[in-house]
Amino acid sequence: MIAEETTKKIYEREDLLTGCQAVAQAVRLADVDVIAAYPIRPYTEVMDALSKIIADGELDAEYIIADSEHSQFEIVKHASSVNARAFAGSSGTGWCYGFEALVVTATDRLPVLFLVGNRALDDPGAFGVEHNDAMAVRDMGWLLCWVTTPQEALEHVLIGYRIAEDKRVRMPMALAMDGAFLTHSQHMVKIPTTEAVRRFLPRFDLGDGRLHPDNPISIAPQVNEDWVMELRRQNWDAARRARGVIKQAYEEFNGVFGERYSSPFFTEFMTDDADTVLIGLGTVCAPGRTAVRRLREKGEKVGFVSLRWFRPFPTIELREALSRFKAVGVIDRDFAHGSPDDGGILLHEVRSCLYPLKNRPAVTNIITGLGGRDVSIDDCIRMFRIAQKSKTDDKLDDFVTWIGVRE
Repeated sequence: MIAEETTKKIYEREDLLTGCQAVAQAVRLADVDVIAAYPIRPYTEVMDALSKIIADGELDAEYIIADSEHSQFEIVKHASSVNARAFAGSSGTGWCYGFEALVVTATDRLPVLFLVGNRALDDPGAFGVEHNDAMAVRDMGWLLCWVTTPQEALEHVLIGYRIAEDKRVRMPMALAMDGAFLTHSQHMVKIPTTEAVRRFLPRFDLGDGRLHPDNPISIAPQVNEDWVMELRRQNWDAARRARGVIKQAYEEFNGVFGERYSSPFFTEFMTDDADTVLIGLGTVCAPGRTAVRRLREKGEKVGFVSLRWFRPFPTIELREALSRFKAVGVIDRDFAHGSPDDGGILLHEVRSCLYPLKNRPAVTNIITGLGGRDVSIDDCIRMFRIAQKSKTDDKLDDFVTWIGVRE
């Protein structure tokens, strides 16, 4: 009976929602003050749902329709600077069109939250998922994480604001969600009560950084060689502090909503006695975990690591986790043409993370699912075979394997 009462206090209902609809509900629960919209698929439904929520009187917020992605990002940047909790989003080339504003938002340390519905970059014209759009800001002073279900999407809007707005961090947050596979797919989602969310997420307070006539300060001054290095160092320090704030935020979230996340940075699946694992971002975990189950039925010791946080990268935690295995296959749903070993972006992050270890696991790279191409269970089983082979081969003929591409 106590458990039932607790559940009633935490969740108001359970609905069948797409990833986009779940994000819209989270924005409502976060009581966002300013929303700027210039929709581009596959994230469009977020703004459709929010406009209805506001029209129905469920959220009191300024809903501003911009004339471009660049203007949209500028609107929420300036809204944040005057102490408004702000939200916007985009996808693919729309995300890149506003890049100037995205960089400045990070440099000015304004904690806006953006939804990035991952989409391939044009040309060629494509609307399927790739991760290069969100990853374009990975070195610009942004928090960046991927979710794998609509439930996670809803919860990470709340977690994202909690971390980004913390005075020790004050960095913008990009919440990445695989286009179509998550933005448009429906799942049952538990929607928290407003009271539960308020226990976890305090009101936004920019403190001394707030632009106000009574508080004259300079934002984005032209400093050139005089102060640029110091500003960069401040961003660097904030990103380092963010790791500790992330851990604290998840502890507080679990304290309110129950033990939802055993690790803030990544989720391990059947890894306790594994000798070979795959690691990837986003919805590739779905076929990956099913492949694990099928191979486990055959007695094979395999597992899957679903990485959640990409910036700040969980160097120490991931190094400790992956050092337990003999082989690691890194799945990249992105491209990095001409990079070391011609591998993907995630590969280089993981391999750099493991480099200081004396006994490193064998690491291989798989590039797959670009432009929204499906990644099947059989594809993931093949990835495991490639990773398993690396345990005994001193040198693989193909360090990087493209799976699902026409030859």
